[in-house]
Amino acid sequence: MAGWTEIIDCEGLLCPLPVLKARKLLLSLAPGTVLCVRATDRMAEIDLPHFCIEAGHDYLGSEADGSVTLHLIRRG
Repeated sequence: MAGWTEIIDCEGLLCPLPVLKARKLLLSLAPGTVLCVRATDRMAEIDLPHFCIEAGHDYLGSEADGSVTLHLIRRG
């Protein structure tokens, strides 16, 4: 999956840490920047899209990369 400009590694972190780390980084990014969140917690597949809806960001989808899932978020 390509098209991201920033990446955050949340491998091994359990809910809600991937969302909290993504939120913190997104606050420092310019609108339109695409963040890739690398996560192994299966709950991230539910939590990250929900967070994006609530916070005004665009959840662009996810893709498996072995045991890691790559989640793309465009900052709103």
